Amino acid sequence: MPDTLSITDNRTGKTYEVPITDGTIHAIDLRQIKTSPDDFGIMSYDPAFTNTASCRSAITYIDGDRGILEYRGYPIEQLAERSTYLETAYLIVYGKLPTQRELDEWTHNITYHTFVHENIKKFLEGFRYDAHPMGMLVGTIGALSTFYPDARHVLDAESREVQTHRLIAKVPTLAAFAYRHNRGMPFVYPDNELSFCGNFLSMLWKMSESKYRPDPVLERAVNVLFILHADHEQNCSANAMRSVASSRSDPYSATAAAAAALYGPLHGGANEEVLHMLAEIGDKKRVPEFVKKFKSGEGRLMGFGHRVYKNYDPRAKIIKRTADEVFDLVGRNPMLDIALELERIALEDEYFIERKLYPNVDFYSGIIYQALGFPVEMFPVLFAIPRTSGWVAQWREMITDPEQKIARPRQIYTGGRGIDYVPMEQRKTAPAAEAVAAPR
Repeated sequence: MPDTLSITDNRTGKTYEVPITDGTIHAIDLRQIKTSPDDFGIMSYDPAFTNTASCRSAITYIDGDRGILEYRGYPIEQLAERSTYLETAYLIVYGKLPTQRELDEWTHNITYHTFVHENIKKFLEGFRYDAHPMGMLVGTIGALSTFYPDARHVLDAESREVQTHRLIAKVPTLAAFAYRHNRGMPFVYPDNELSFCGNFLSMLWKMSESKYRPDPVLERAVNVLFILHADHEQNCSANAMRSVASSRSDPYSATAAAAAALYGPLHGGANEEVLHMLAEIGDKKRVPEFVKKFKSGEGRLMGFGHRVYKNYDPRAKIIKRTADEVFDLVGRNPMLDIALELERIALEDEYFIERKLYPNVDFYSGIIYQALGFPVEMFPVLFAIPRTSGWVAQWREMITDPEQKIARPRQIYTGGRGIDYVPMEQRKTAPAAEAVAAPR
């Protein structure tokens, strides 16, 4: 017998049987619950989608209570330890680990598309010298749609393959160019003899040397950070990617929208907020005082807690280990001592334990990026580079899902009704307070 949910409408006394599938009910099944034939029917109200599944997805699995994160079923810990970013990107996009031949072909296809049209350089040069690199990245990704009009054919499988390669390959180039533009430095073209991460570091930091050789420790650290940020289920930016692409917009426009969502301080800018918090604390001796103030309702604690995780974010554990390797090379960031002390106190405090406030991925990633020499403005850009593979995977899955339609949420209307138009000469000036409140 199939699982069902019995719902009794106390307004009418009528009972409805609603099927349960995969632990969910279809919201549309609630529409049958009406008080009269002309009643629209019951809707669910869920601001921010806190308990609403918008799709079926086979890409990323998260068990927030147990602190589990898997890409296509593979534990994030194993991928961070044994894989490379490009291999992980292949896994996320195609659903399986590649053979050596498949990985070689995939790597070649990504490498082939790392260069950008020369006009893109001119486009970037048009930004002010102090333009935020994430704003530059959002605008430039969107501009790519004008360079590749074939991308509009989103239902064509071959076109989707080409756009997949282009996006994953070109976003690091655009990111590096934005960084160099901010620094008043000449752009460095891709070096396709290097690895994906090594090439990115070359485009960032190559100066007068004929051949840039990335430090293996830094290259490995970037590789791990990229793997950890590759996808994270239906977060704000993935939802933006799917929502925009549901209109069958080209993937560059949709990716620009996803990057714009990532731009926000509550998403891709969260690790920057962690650094501001640690700088505000200033010394590990002041951590108990800061924690006390936070518990009394003063100040904000950044880098702890997560909408999904109610346990220690598995990515934070991996980043913490990577941080030790980076600091052994570049020297210890004094903020790390503050962070470690804050984590130690928090994990022993009943206030944090009861509320399941554990360190998340943002808590340590900003410290590493700062140690590597990145300004805080680059943090969301460094997030967007690896997340592009996740956005592309979400886009491909959505486009080929027969259940998906153009995104069109319902609303609960709270405004006026049936108001007659008043000619200008008959309108009265409302009091200031009413005038401000009227256009809700």
